[in-house]
Amino acid sequence: MNGTALQDRPSASASWRIALPHSAAAVPVARALVRTALAELEHGADSDTAELLTAELVANAVEHTAGDAPIELVVELLPSGCQVEVHDPDPEPPGNLTRPVDMEPDPWQEHGRGLLLIRALSSSCGHRPTESGKAVWFRLPAVPPQWRPA
Repeated sequence: MNGTALQDRPSASASWRIALPHSAAAVPVARALVRTALAELEHGADSDTAELLTAELVANAVEHTAGDAPIELVVELLPSGCQVEVHDPDPEPPGNLTRPVDMEPDPWQEHGRGLLLIRALSSSCGHRPTESGKAVWFRLPAVPPQWRPA
């Protein structure tokens, strides 16, 4: 990993970028990277929420893109919070990420809640085209020190 030296909060941005396999094995690796990035800098963003939302983005990229090209995880830490991006080779934007859905997910189905979680738990989220496909991202604000568990 690359980044700034260990400190209470990053005064400037610190970022990590890693290529992940196009398989379900990418999900725990992505979660571990986010957890490690936030812990290394004692960053104030909510690590549990960041891990959950990262897992959703990576799982969506693996499930909804064809082929076996790797996906890429980018974690950026800022004094105001963190941004996580997942890059995949499919240029199609994710359905209903930035707009509310008309119907609630079926409570009996395993799928259909990932984008809802990302919209509900992040401070902002979106997608953008890239040279090789798209990047889907979310942001989480830094949690004030007095609200963090000891």
